[in-house]
Amino acid sequence: MATVHLRIGDLVWGKLGRYPPWPGKIVSPPKDLKKPRGKKCHFVKFFGTEDHAWIKVEQLKPYHAHKEEMIKINKGKRFQQAVDAVEDFLKKAKGKEQNSEGKADSKGKKTPNKPLKILEEDDEDLSALKDPSEKPVKDDPHFHHFLLSQSEKPASSMEPISKRLKIIEEDTGSTSIQAADSTAINGSITPTDKRIGFLGLGLMGSGIVSNLLKMGHVVTVWNRTAEKCDLFIQEGARLGRTPAEVASMCDITFSCVSDPKAARDLVLGPSGVLQGIRPGKCYVEMSTVDPETITELSQVITSRGGRFLEAPVAGSQQLSNDGMLVILAAGDRTVYEDCSSCFQAMGKTSFFLGEAGNAARMMLILNMVQGSFMATIAEGLTLAQATGQSQQTFLDILCQGQMASTFVDQKCQNILQGNFKPDYYLKHIQKDLRLAISMGDMANHPTPMAAAANEVYKRAKALDQSDNDISAVYRAYIH
Repeated sequence: MATVHLRIGDLVWGKLGRYPPWPGKIVSPPKDLKKPRGKKCHFVKFFGTEDHAWIKVEQLKPYHAHKEEMIKINKGKRFQQAVDAVEDFLKKAKGKEQNSEGKADSKGKKTPNKPLKILEEDDEDLSALKDPSEKPVKDDPHFHHFLLSQSEKPASSMEPISKRLKIIEEDTGSTSIQAADSTAINGSITPTDKRIGFLGLGLMGSGIVSNLLKMGHVVTVWNRTAEKCDLFIQEGARLGRTPAEVASMCDITFSCVSDPKAARDLVLGPSGVLQGIRPGKCYVEMSTVDPETITELSQVITSRGGRFLEAPVAGSQQLSNDGMLVILAAGDRTVYEDCSSCFQAMGKTSFFLGEAGNAARMMLILNMVQGSFMATIAEGLTLAQATGQSQQTFLDILCQGQMASTFVDQKCQNILQGNFKPDYYLKHIQKDLRLAISMGDMANHPTPMAAAANEVYKRAKALDQSDNDISAVYRAYIH
């Protein structure tokens, strides 16, 4: 494969750690920021963020040549905002070029652009190869904002850089430089100075932790399968050996596990959270469980002087990765306020619903509706096929009507493509339907639609679809 020679000023796609490729521009590093030893890399400023990083050359691709490919595989809102920022940059650059050409013509001469020096892969100090026409990073107004922290006055030199930035060495060979008190993607988030713990690194928890770290929070992680912690340790997280140790080390401990039994075991089991709770410690239960489990956990945590909040999330793995979850919170209002920066990092909005148990009730109702709706869509698709109608045409018509939504489009397209990679586990939506039906029974309220849907999901589970996406309920109708 031919080597692509990149230089300062080039637009690129840079891959940092486990994050997807992101659009950026190769810039000159600060003079006193040395290139990582033994690594062939370029210093990249990422669009749509205030992040700068040393990126290994094999993790870089030219922007224009790979634009269509990257846009197809990345669909997040923040990713699109970053691409839009690149296009705005290109438009402004084109306008400046046209203006400069006009000025040159009016003077009767035109100064040719000086070729940029090509960065060789084995150069030891990239700052020595600075293009005279390229603004140094320290003169970039965005970089000033990135360095300033709480001060309003720009730094007069780059000497204090080590005091103002944290530098995270990653196992991938990339060094990520981020503002220590804020971060790039949302910009406006100032992370709490409280120590954060997180238990459970499944589909939802993994995305949540990544965003907490990216937003500058200090996070200690634990997972039943310890290997899942490795990626987050590389991103800067700390490792807790047991749930009790995490709770004792941290000011606020979050958990996100699969079901009521797992939630209870995490708190009440051997080396569980309860053993690490001391007066003032906060525990936030993010799992989707029944109100009775929440009441029990709230009572045992507060009996030790702890503070309790439930905060289940509405969304999917993709929304978790994108930091676009909806958080439903209930319990101790002061804990909700203390979690403000965490909720901003992981979600697009949050609701406080009053006393503990209310968020569990609301979450089960929402998931009951979503699960029933997904089963109905699958039923419609299979009925279309059984009556000789085009499933694609059914979907096209559906997406032009009042029920049009990203959810409908994505789930139906995945079904038609036979792609059931989990974004939300089928076994979990069936668990939520079961809990919602039980909640209806306790309230003496009928739930016949949910009951019917629950039976379809149970059949899908019997067909070995438990660990597939909820859209795999489709297979219950074709077998």
